[in-house]
Amino acid sequence: MIGFGKVHREITQLKKEDSFLVFDRRKDHFDFPLHFHPEYEMLLISNASGVHQFIGDSVEELGSLSLVLIGPNLPHGWTNANFAGGEIHEIMVQFHDTLLNEDLLSKTIMKPIKDMLARCVYGISFSEKTALELKPRLHKVAKLDGMDYFLEMMSVLHDMAISRNQRLISSSVGYRESFENSDKIKLVYDFVQANYSKKITLTEVSELVNMSNVSFNRFIKKRTGKTFVDYVNEVRIGYAARLLLEKDLSISEIAFLCGFNNIANFNRIFKRNKGRTPTQYRQELSGIRRVL
Repeated sequence: MIGFGKVHREITQLKKEDSFLVFDRRKDHFDFPLHFHPEYEMLLISNASGVHQFIGDSVEELGSLSLVLIGPNLPHGWTNANFAGGEIHEIMVQFHDTLLNEDLLSKTIMKPIKDMLARCVYGISFSEKTALELKPRLHKVAKLDGMDYFLEMMSVLHDMAISRNQRLISSSVGYRESFENSDKIKLVYDFVQANYSKKITLTEVSELVNMSNVSFNRFIKKRTGKTFVDYVNEVRIGYAARLLLEKDLSISEIAFLCGFNNIANFNRIFKRNKGRTPTQYRQELSGIRRVL
């Protein structure tokens, strides 16, 4: 892994019942801090020459067009670095690691996709030729809905899988997800997911897993790298980030829906987690489309 700064575990806006989530946006800078998440991520970036890309233990400078597929929990981020300026066009697609189950992937027709998903734990960079061929389709797919979108995305994944001159990016794989390996952590995770909009106390969660407050705080810190309060806030901010995409909700409404009783506190914690204010975040993601 790249040994600099803090690596942030991102809670994406992808719900359990979603198939794919697509971001289609234009911006004048790149400032994604190093982060990871359990979802797969496909990213097509145009007009970002000079931007530095960090994936796993790899650091590369982007050219005018880039297409990558990043596996679950593989740290990745981008900085402006030598970017000379201009309008960056970014299409990002995220999907769950459970979207395509083992039974489906075992079918002969799915073998190319299965093999690609296995390789992308290291991150895969696709050739400029492949990126050029898929660019108009990815632009188009962001405007589709429902089954049309799902089928086209599966077709795009297949064409990526059989394309030539793929290159593994990192020599190391992503973080192992500790949430899957502990019954106690799973209890905490499920409880917080179900109650993030309400007041959650350290005592009630400690009692849930039959631990003292002090022991539980040490336990959660060891397993997640965060205090319990920071972990709960991260979950809440994850849900708030998704709600910010719903333009009929005000920022204060979203804050209260996600368990924050103080708007100033919400703004401060949101900026600390996302690197931008809720208003800035909403503006940057104004091009998002969601497929359920």
